[in-house]
Amino acid sequence: MSENRQPPLYCPYCGDEDLRPNEAAHGAWECRSCVRVFSVKFIGLLSKGVSSK
Repeated sequence: MSENRQPPLYCPYCGDEDLRPNEAAHGAWECRSCVRVFSVKFIGLLSKGVSSK
């Protein structure tokens, strides 16, 4: 599977769009507005047997 993913469009903490890749870890992003470093990880898909009732 390819590791090329869509980069985040906004900071999950403050909503700002001024994001830059961070060298701290693979896949880490830094927000220049709220000065946080974060990463987004895809866990998986829900199975078809799960219902939302």
